Amino acid sequence: MRAHQIMTRSVISVTPDISIIEAANIMLTRHISGLTVVDNSGKLVGVVSEGDFIRRSEIGTGRKRGRWLRFILGSGKSASDFVHEHGRKVAEVMTVSPVTITEDTALAEIVDLMERNNVKRLPVVRGDKVVGIVSRANLLQAVAGLARDVPDPTADDDHIRGRIINAMEKYDWCPFGLNVIVRDGIVHLSGIITEERARQAAIVAAENVEGVKKVHDHLCWVDTMSGVYLNSPEDENLSKAS
Repeated sequence: MRAHQIMTRSVISVTPDISIIEAANIMLTRHISGLTVVDNSGKLVGVVSEGDFIRRSEIGTGRKRGRWLRFILGSGKSASDFVHEHGRKVAEVMTVSPVTITEDTALAEIVDLMERNNVKRLPVVRGDKVVGIVSRANLLQAVAGLARDVPDPTADDDHIRGRIINAMEKYDWCPFGLNVIVRDGIVHLSGIITEERARQAAIVAAENVEGVKKVHDHLCWVDTMSGVYLNSPEDENLSKAS
């Protein structure tokens, strides 16, 4: 399997000059753990994630290094820490020059890159533009979709997946973080919905794509006010059966 077969295509990006408060609120509202950062031309310039908000002066979690360690590391490191802990804009806390992959990167290489660079997500680029993102959640969804021994997706499965995504992305009810996995015409839908009626709309949209034999619903409902979430009825029934 390759990146384009599991990646999330609807990537949420921000610009370097927005405030970290705005970025944090976007991540909370959309229930995502990271954002790609692009310049005005759409070129990828960085990534900001939950980890970038751990060491912050507002919550008293700034680094406290002893005098000897500060001496060894030098004033440059201390200055960098200060900017990261007190910076007001995304550009001041983001990871610059992030590790990226292409649509054809194999899953084995993706996992190796994540482990080697200690990251939880990798932007998928075409040239210098972001076309998707692969996170640990995408890998988990791929594993769940392969609960039984099923061969790699065929070209037809790839086409079905693309048509399903295109059929949903143009609507405002499209699930956040929509991910679609297709195996021999069997579709697995994952993502977040905030309106229960969007579940049926997504299922119907997938069922109407030529070549689809069956649709499995793994869409998670989230209440945007309280953060309460519910698994899909199908997944709930499976968990009770096990």
